Amino acid sequence: MKKLVAEFIGTFWLVLGGCGSAVLAAGFPELGIGFVGVSIAFGLTVLTMAYAIGHISGCHLNPAVTIGLWAGGRFEAKDVLPYIIAQVLGGIAGAGILYLIASGKPGFELGGFAANGFGMHSPGGYSMESALITEVVMTFLFLIIILGATHKNASSGFAGIAIGLGLTLIHLISIPVTNTSVNPARSTSQAVFVQGWALEQLWLFWLAPIAGAIIAGFLYRYLAPVKD
Repeated sequence: MKKLVAEFIGTFWLVLGGCGSAVLAAGFPELGIGFVGVSIAFGLTVLTMAYAIGHISGCHLNPAVTIGLWAGGRFEAKDVLPYIIAQVLGGIAGAGILYLIASGKPGFELGGFAANGFGMHSPGGYSMESALITEVVMTFLFLIIILGATHKNASSGFAGIAIGLGLTLIHLISIPVTNTSVNPARSTSQAVFVQGWALEQLWLFWLAPIAGAIIAGFLYRYLAPVKD
């Protein structure tokens, strides 16, 4: 149970910190943090939680990461579903707090609420095919970073830095395409509030990250078996 509580808190922070920076600070007139600031914010949420709860739950914060670690032989199958449930609930809770904060501004309109999308709901107007490729490849590479940084033969103590910076880079690349998911819990949390198109397109932001994570998990198990 402690592991699930840790995953709930960690995913809560990822959504509140990452999506919060996008909703509250990215577009602030003249002083907004923009895409770069949002990318750094997402990286910092993972970096800080890696050291806060990594020793408790492993700091997955992401159903795709949990599934990818299972595929890589690093996580037990029986714990996959409980972790995913905790992550999704934590993400929704984070989005709920963000909504309460954001709606306190006069003239507040929900708008996209940092939800992930493609086509007319992509920040850059990218197609479904572009979004699918982006999310599969970015999640694949994210898992390669995670599996490598946390391998027993890797330098200990630095995994959180590599993973946090990796997520920052992923956002720098892909925010214009999909608003960057690589995390079904993060996508679900915002879609629950936006409803409509966000829920209709949510399937891609579960399918693509999980596919990329599974491919990475099995490939890394071949490249660097756990027993090595």
